[in-house]
Amino acid sequence: MFETGGSIMLYGVLTVRMNDAAAVSLGPDFPLGEAPPAKAPRLHQLLAEGVVRRDEVIVLARHRDQAGGAPGGFGDLTGWECGTNSFHLDDVIPVERRFRADGEPVIGEADQALLLRHGLWFAVRVAHLVAALEATVPVCCIVSTNSTGGTFRLHCARPGQSWLAADLDGYATEKIIAVDFSPAEHDPS
Repeated sequence: MFETGGSIMLYGVLTVRMNDAAAVSLGPDFPLGEAPPAKAPRLHQLLAEGVVRRDEVIVLARHRDQAGGAPGGFGDLTGWECGTNSFHLDDVIPVERRFRADGEPVIGEADQALLLRHGLWFAVRVAHLVAALEATVPVCCIVSTNSTGGTFRLHCARPGQSWLAADLDGYATEKIIAVDFSPAEHDPS
């Protein structure tokens, strides 16, 4: 498993974890969080809308009206947030899809890497938006791709609740990146 961490602008720690499949897909020289943003106008739109913390949940701002219904039919708030804040990266990033005889879409390795790059870029910027909230919380952004597509998810980091298994390499058919943001305990200035 590949891990790296560092400080971000608004007093917190940003940690990027990924399984070996994602690290191989991105390559050794991939700069953290950079992607060709010209291919991502819908991601820019989501970032411009922002994120909202409402009570115990965090949501992409377009879902703010749904926050009062958490956790709904989900067993916990983390599952609710992952379901609410989930979207298919291949719906917002143009990739080439082929279809198997059974109708299942197939996305090639190069396009999976493209989705990972954009997802990582987006996740780092979402962490910055969370860091800028008045009452910030630790969060986890999850980017995953496989041969059928890619997904972004966002949830608060809560003790005893996680969307992901601890061993990211256990996801044998997926490339997984987790971007964790933890706010600083106090402002050092």
